[in-house]
Parts: sequence; structure tokens; C-alpha cells
Amino acid sequence: MEILKVSSKSAPNSVAGAVAGVIRESGAVEIQAVGAGATNQAIKAIAIARGYLAPSGIDAVCTPAFASVTIDGEERTAIKLIVEPR
Repeated sequence: MEILKVSSKSAPNSVAGAVAGVIRESGAVEIQAVGAGATNQAIKAIAIARGYLAPSGIDAVCTPAFASVTIDGEERTAIKLIVEPR
């Protein structure tokens, strides 16, 4: 499954386009976000991506989970959002 990493500076429309493209190609995508700002941008992107996918008959759903990631040698907890068709 492809992993998209989102930061607080990520543009939700751009991330939404990437999410929609990956779902159309491979069926599912994992989004990783560390921190409140990044999680906010990721959720907005998923909401926008649902709008991009709906005309194609794809009803995307999101499953949240935690993930451990290493950033600059430091272990951090990330939010992992798995987006796939219903």
C-alpha cells in the first residue's frame, strides 16, 4: 500500500488529488500525519478526495490508527489514515 506523508504545510487540494489518484490505481492508500496541524490537513484532504471520487461511483472511507515513525532519529507517534473504497 502506498504511503503519503502529510505535513501541516501540505495543501489539502494537492493531497486530495494524490489520494484520489492512488485509490483509482491501486484501490487503497495510507496517509501518515504527525501532529495536530498535519492531521487537520490530512482529514481535509480526505474529505476533498471523497468529492473527487464520488462521481466515479467510489465511496471512500477512512480508518484511523496509530503508527510509530522515526523522524531525525527520534521515535514519534503518527496518525495513520487508511483510505479505501467501501
